[in-house]
Amino acid sequence: MSISTGGGGNFEEINITPLTDVFLVLLVIMILIAPIIDKSDLKIKPPDTRNAKKDEETKGITIDIDKEGNMAVNGRAIPKDTTGEGLQAKLREVQKKTGKDDLPVTVNADAESKQRDVVAIMSAAAAVGIKRMRVATRQQGGY
Repeated sequence: MSISTGGGGNFEEINITPLTDVFLVLLVIMILIAPIIDKSDLKIKPPDTRNAKKDEETKGITIDIDKEGNMAVNGRAIPKDTTGEGLQAKLREVQKKTGKDDLPVTVNADAESKQRDVVAIMSAAAAVGIKRMRVATRQQGGY
């Protein structure tokens, strides 16, 4: 289809076939991906916490560790050269004070702490029968 103007110039035809092909491919991709996106949503309803009270069950053992490997159990520093058995003894002591064997443990690790130190803490906790543990990281060291 050429359009001629009074000045004798012709406009070329515009071929829209490649553009149509691209749009059809995008449409097929969207049709294939739409069911996958719909199924990947997690449907989680958070608990209602209007009158939540912090009970003794949620309190547990906190172990802080910095990038040099210094540890503190419930805010009390323990010697740096403490082996896994020493940490186990400290955890058993805390368990005896509270009277509960399966307290949750929170490991507050410095962002630059060594993985072996965190794994040693996890192993010591598992050795004394602790099954609930969470690991949190801090940006800066210090207790």
